[in-house]
Amino acid sequence: MGVVLALIGLGFMVGFSGSGSAWGLAITGQAVMGLIKKKPDAFGTGLAMAAAPATQGLYGFVGFVIYSGVINQNLTVWQGGVVLGAGLAVGIACFISAIHQGRVCASGIAAYGSGQNVFGQTMVLAAFPEFYAILSLVVAILMQGLMSV
Repeated sequence: MGVVLALIGLGFMVGFSGSGSAWGLAITGQAVMGLIKKKPDAFGTGLAMAAAPATQGLYGFVGFVIYSGVINQNLTVWQGGVVLGAGLAVGIACFISAIHQGRVCASGIAAYGSGQNVFGQTMVLAAFPEFYAILSLVVAILMQGLMSV
């Protein structure tokens, strides 16, 4: 039963974080298309702002790599529950933060398209939802210490 819980946790970790990144990137990609209609030469700046939500999917992948090394047929229910909890923490936090980061960046991209020089401000504001994705990965890493309890 432990290995089943762990595998479900890994699925949540990668699936939700990757889905959130895809959703956030779709939001920012749409905003970049609007930007280049107004300013065709601004694609590079728009792309830099649009890429921010991609990192949450990477955090899920990093968590997967870290935890996949402990998966074996002898996992206890407790250990499987730890992996499940870590997977839910990373997956849900990354899913939500990537979508909202995409919205922040899309607003910055739209403002940039309207002639406002807001690249720096947009990236600072985009770091706020990112922080919680990073925090979830840190918590998942710390949860590894619970595997031996």
